[in-house]
Amino acid sequence: MAVKGQKFKYYPESLKVEAIRLHVEEGWSYRKITEHLGIQDKDRLKKWMKKYRECGIRGFKDKRGNP
Repeated sequence: MAVKGQKFKYYPESLKVEAIRLHVEEGWSYRKITEHLGIQDKDRLKKWMKKYRECGIRGFKDKRGNP
C-alpha cells in the first residue's frame, strides 16, 4: 500500500523490453534478470511478463498524460 509522500521506482520502456527479451529469447530466470538489470523485485518482472503476453510490446508504451 502506498504511503503519503512515497516515491515509486520508475523503469523506462527500454529496460522493460530488454528484461522481456532476456527471458523470452535468452531463457534467463527472473532472479538473474532482476540482478543484472537492477530491478527491485522479481514480482514486478512477472507483472511485465503477464502484460507482455496480453498486449505485446505496445503494452509498455507510457500512456501518462494522454487522453
